[in-house]
Amino acid sequence: MSALRVLLDNRPSYLSFGAAWLLGHGAYAVSHGDSPLVRLPAVVPGALLVGGLLIAMIVTSVVTMRAKRGATGAEAVIGNLLAASWLVGFGAQFFVITALSSAVADENLRMLLWPTGSGLVVGLLYLAGGAAYRDVLQYALGAWLALTSSAALFLTGASPYWVLALAGGGSYLVAAALEPRRHAVPA
Repeated sequence: MSALRVLLDNRPSYLSFGAAWLLGHGAYAVSHGDSPLVRLPAVVPGALLVGGLLIAMIVTSVVTMRAKRGATGAEAVIGNLLAASWLVGFGAQFFVITALSSAVADENLRMLLWPTGSGLVVGLLYLAGGAAYRDVLQYALGAWLALTSSAALFLTGASPYWVLALAGGGSYLVAAALEPRRHAVPA
C-alpha cells in the first residue's frame, strides 16, 4: 500500500486573496495621492483590505486543514513548518517596519512599507511553498509578488498601490485560473 501525497487546490485561496488585494489596494490607489480619483474616508481602504485579508485567511485555513487531514510524516512536518514561517515572516516584518519608522519618523514610510513589505513576505513564503511541494505555479506567483511588491517602492503617489492592486491582485486571479484541480496522489 503506497502513501498518499496531499496536494492543495489553491483556487479558493488565490481567488479570495486576489479579491482582497484588488479591492483593498485598489481603494488605496483611487483615494491616494495629490489628486485622488475618489475621496474616501481614510478608514474605508484599510477596512476593505483588512476585511478581505481576514476572509482570505479563513478560506485558506479551511482549505489547508482539509488537505492536511491525510498528511503524515515528512508531509505533515513540511506543512507545519511552512505555516509557522508565516508567523515568523510577518513578525520580522513588524520589527523592521517599526524600527525604520521610528528611526526616520515618517508616517508615509510606514504606509508604504506595510503593503509592499507584506507583498515581499508573502512572495517569499509562496516561493518556499512552491519549492517544498514542487508547485511551479505557486513558486511563479511567489516570485512575481516578491518582485513587483518590492519594485513598487520606487514609485510615488498612488502608483505603488496600483501595482499592488493590479499586478498583485491580478496575479492571484491568473493563478486561480491556471491552478489545476488537484487530488491526493500516490507518493
